[in-house]
Amino acid sequence: VQLQAFGGGLVQAGGSLRLSCAGSGRSFSRYNVAWFRQAPGKEREFVAAINWSGAMTRYADSVLGRFTISRENVKNTVYLQMNSLKPEDTAVYYCACGVGQVVVAILKHQYNYWGQGTLVTVST
Repeated sequence: VQLQAFGGGLVQAGGSLRLSCAGSGRSFSRYNVAWFRQAPGKEREFVAAINWSGAMTRYADSVLGRFTISRENVKNTVYLQMNSLKPEDTAVYYCACGVGQVVVAILKHQYNYWGQGTLVTVST
């Protein structure tokens, strides 16, 4: 499975961005997918995740109510809609997919394949 994340950019605080994660392969639609982010000098952290069907989602407390994860399996794409962005949301955002997950995981080591990351910069 290969993943490509795109859609990052520079946005003012309070603005919105939508990230996309395009997956290759017929199996992509059967995998859970998550977004993680890594700010300079910090550990990579969980942001949001969605199960294979789109019926179950999980969010980090820091983004709950502001970010929405969704997917279109016919397009092999997962989205992260980010609203009310804050400067502390500035980071490189990575998408990842997990094989064989029973539940929607939030830990990095539970994800098998990673995209290259897309930079989101939120200015004051």
